[in-house]
Amino acid sequence: MTEQSHIGFIGLGAMGEPMVRNVLAAGFSVTVYNRTSARTETAAAHGAEVALHPAGVLAPGGIVLTMLADDAALQDVTLGDDGICGKLGPGGLHISLSTVAAETSRELAAYHAESGERFLTAPVFGRPDMAEVGQLNICVAGNDEDKLRARPVLEVMSSGIWDFGDDVGAANIVKLSGNFMIAAACEAMGEAFTLCERHGIDRGAAHQLFSNTLFASPVYKGYGAQIAAGEYQPAGFPMILGLKDLTLAGEAAAAKQMPMPLADLCRQRLTAGLARGRADWDWAGLAQSASDDAGL
Repeated sequence: MTEQSHIGFIGLGAMGEPMVRNVLAAGFSVTVYNRTSARTETAAAHGAEVALHPAGVLAPGGIVLTMLADDAALQDVTLGDDGICGKLGPGGLHISLSTVAAETSRELAAYHAESGERFLTAPVFGRPDMAEVGQLNICVAGNDEDKLRARPVLEVMSSGIWDFGDDVGAANIVKLSGNFMIAAACEAMGEAFTLCERHGIDRGAAHQLFSNTLFASPVYKGYGAQIAAGEYQPAGFPMILGLKDLTLAGEAAAAKQMPMPLADLCRQRLTAGLARGRADWDWAGLAQSASDDAGL
């Protein structure tokens, strides 16, 4: 197998598993690893090989993609006893698709560089339904040669690849900024639809107007439909992960002495939702706090 035809993939959650199927469908050979072995069954049924530990996905000098829930999971599969760092081989490329802190990415890039390995950040925008059809938007940051090398596999998962320069942390900052904007939109819709409801106006009718005129965008259409209906299950992106991302955004802001009062509010909304037992809700459920406050 060659470095370009074989892909290692670590992390088969709601996003990673459909990504792997698209990579397989494009003709790549793929070896997968997931901490919960049962999650590998679908990938195996579509032709993927299954490794028993993270380093088992490697082809010497090849490409490994990671799609993991948080910084700790990414650090573990990279730097742990069976991690990929130092085992990729000279020129091996680790592409991190995860939403993590910029400093985490910079630290991992340095560790890989010590072993002659490469590191590229490529966090994604899109929910599982977009991953299914290969229509994610991917932010990339790192070395230009690494971006060119990564493009063939990233293209089969995406509708757009957006370049944010050579600092690997930059793509993570953009991803956290985008997730903050989604949360802020959910809060705004929660308040607006609650205002309509308190005045006897149908929430769904208001959503139809706004999402087809002033705010005709995927966020207002998709999340707005959930918020108008008050339906937050099943979760495409659970509250706990939303809280993680807004916490990271707040930490990035604090590092530059920048206040983010709206992010603070959204973080409090998510914390309140978890305290109310809504851990299995989609993070758009932060909007429910506006209705809770209004007695609805």
